Amino acid sequence: MPIGLVKSMQEKVELFEDTKVVDVKTKGETYEIIAENGEAITAKYVVLATHYPIVNAPGYYFLKMYQSLSYAIGVETPKAIFKGMYINSEKPTLSFRTAGEGENKLLIIAGMDHKTGEKKDLSKSYDELIKVAKQIDSSCKIKYKWSAEDCISLDKIPYIGEFSNLMPNVYVGTGYKKWGITSSNVAANIIVDKILGKENPYEEVFTSTRLKPIKNHQEMGNMLKEVVKSLVVEKFKIPEKTLKSIHKEDGKIVEIDGKKLGIYKDKEGMLFAIKPVCSHLGCELSWNNLEKTWDCPCHGSRFTYEGKSIYDPSIHDLERVEIEE
Repeated sequence: MPIGLVKSMQEKVELFEDTKVVDVKTKGETYEIIAENGEAITAKYVVLATHYPIVNAPGYYFLKMYQSLSYAIGVETPKAIFKGMYINSEKPTLSFRTAGEGENKLLIIAGMDHKTGEKKDLSKSYDELIKVAKQIDSSCKIKYKWSAEDCISLDKIPYIGEFSNLMPNVYVGTGYKKWGITSSNVAANIIVDKILGKENPYEEVFTSTRLKPIKNHQEMGNMLKEVVKSLVVEKFKIPEKTLKSIHKEDGKIVEIDGKKLGIYKDKEGMLFAIKPVCSHLGCELSWNNLEKTWDCPCHGSRFTYEGKSIYDPSIHDLERVEIEE
């Protein structure tokens, strides 16, 4: 949080650092915001600005939203580069923008998005962006690489406003579809107006409690199919893999003693085992061979190979398993 904003707030509000929220519970006409350490903060108004809502019910956003993973590179080039931001109209979608000034100026190229948890080889994702950079300047230097997840609603319009009709004074802003800088500003204005009892001319467009009309019926069907598949079918499908089939710096779901385990083998040959079931709603996880993470194909939660939760909506780590080769 910017220092100037913190200073302007300190006289009027209490700020809590290193306080991970894991739940919001109704307490009369107020709410208890439950922290990971068990402590609670009471509030009349609550804004769920957690990227993906961590409260499952009664909002049920996991039924009307999915997450997309995309990649970016920061490129250093002596060539004169444009100012501004541009995006192509073809597939795959690519965006171009600049950051910094003078000698520190970088060209940022982003794209190659896909649904989080998709079972595919991701190892070449950055390579495709680098090819584009080399077409611009064959002598450019790739200084940075990173990835990011974005929440996407089924009709591609963000959910902004009341979290649920059953939880008055609880608000949400999510589903920004990779336009977070713009959409978060819209969300802030709409939610502030609603708390202050003012009408906002744009709130109807983003009504977060909407269920109909769902414009993208096919995508809704595909998402539900993926959830059912991960929750039921694949839990009983026994993979024909053994520990010997796992290469160094790779991970797989294998069967050991009749149980499914997610195994990662580091470059030294050390094994890390987890139960490959998402701590959010129990979907079977997929291995991300680019970033060495366990990803959920249902709702986009992500975990390190050691099982630590790093992306919402999961708020709990995976169960670690001790194994012997």
